[in-house]
Amino acid sequence: MNSPVAAQHLLPAIAPRPVPAAFLDALVARFGAQCSQSLAVREQHGRDEGALQAPPPSAVVFAESTQDVVDAVKLASSYEVPIIAYGSGSSLEGHLLAVQGGISLDVSRMNRVLSVNAEDLTVTVQPGLSRKQLNEAIRDTGLFFPIDPGADASIGGMTATRASGTNAVRYGTMRENVLALEVVTASGEVIHTGTRAKKSSAGYDLTRLMVGSEGTLGIVTEVTVRLFPLPEAVSAAVCSFPSIEAAVRTVIQTIQLGVPIARVELIDANSVRMVNAYSKTTLREEPMLLMEFHGSPAGVKEQAETVQDIASEFGGQAFEWASTPEDRTRLWTARHNAYFAAVSSHPGCRAISTDTCVPISRLADCLLDSITEADASGLPYFLVGHVGDGNFHFGYLLDPNVPAQLETAEALNHQLVARALRLGGTCTGEHGVGIHKMGFLVDETGAGAVDMMRAIKRALDPKNILNPGKIFTL
Repeated sequence: MNSPVAAQHLLPAIAPRPVPAAFLDALVARFGAQCSQSLAVREQHGRDEGALQAPPPSAVVFAESTQDVVDAVKLASSYEVPIIAYGSGSSLEGHLLAVQGGISLDVSRMNRVLSVNAEDLTVTVQPGLSRKQLNEAIRDTGLFFPIDPGADASIGGMTATRASGTNAVRYGTMRENVLALEVVTASGEVIHTGTRAKKSSAGYDLTRLMVGSEGTLGIVTEVTVRLFPLPEAVSAAVCSFPSIEAAVRTVIQTIQLGVPIARVELIDANSVRMVNAYSKTTLREEPMLLMEFHGSPAGVKEQAETVQDIASEFGGQAFEWASTPEDRTRLWTARHNAYFAAVSSHPGCRAISTDTCVPISRLADCLLDSITEADASGLPYFLVGHVGDGNFHFGYLLDPNVPAQLETAEALNHQLVARALRLGGTCTGEHGVGIHKMGFLVDETGAGAVDMMRAIKRALDPKNILNPGKIFTL
């Protein structure tokens, strides 16, 4: 886990709300051993994989059922104490921080597959189930769940942050793949949104309202998601390029030609070098695309040949194929470890990680100018991106004992996001807002839209107990 940066200027200036002793006594009376006030447990649940910090929650409740969630929320509502849902702790923008105090509600023990409907290509699960656990559980059905944000995140957390990842260019994000939810509201009521049907025109789309709400409108206790048939053939390839621009132009042309590529990841030379050292790989230390093709054997062959021809036009070389599951796993594991490889590359460093997403036609403009700024800053950094859908991530590595480096990293983040917004993009493609990107929300959506979000929050959570101080302040 990345060590936190003591950067209080990045946190909302909100004083913690009181947590009455009577409330903690009531939690212990109801949950017994499922409630912990141990400092070590509280600290574990008071930070994510990001670099920001806040005091830990006052207690942690380990929910094992929907009724546990209902009872915890009702107690929190009675005492007007904040309650923050916790899955696997893999978020990056301070989503889990107890910026207004309160308790953490850990749903990781709610990790069962409730029903598999293979004929309808759907599955219903509890929120603490991780994406890897889900795919292991349905392995014998010939189906898989494609959303892959890199970390082995929980399905509930992925729903809350509207996660996406490496497969999104073909299979979409959690927005497209969550069909129905069971949610505990701020008053402790259990509601159901959506159905297993593929589409509906019945009233407000409450499922979409909850997906991406970052635990501020309700706590998810069941999720129904789409599944997809395992492709008949899968092939992965890496290709090196003389420059970032050449790699990005290859991606743009591939997408604009309609090639149904399943994954296409950009890794800059810095990141390749870090990954080689961390994962003991021997990838060429140049800008690189890591690609994957799904379909029939003939379809995969045609897609791969088309992309190889495009890459050649832009100087792509050293095309290497990985057709066996073991070789593909090795490549994607190395990619998913890029964040940890970067942090390990500079002992004692901390990483300020950020992401954004722009229309595919503006990807090169946004990336190249951002790289120029990062190079000029003198800070070491890494760059990876799900560039098939215009989404990319920068990580700025800094010495926590040098405050000026933190200021530089945050300045780079501001410049990056401002550029993405000017180009018609968003301040976050998949990390979510949390607390780190709250300042950009008005810039992106306008004050009126944020006021509407506040009105929804006040209507659904009038006591402001559900993960308060995230996305915006009230």
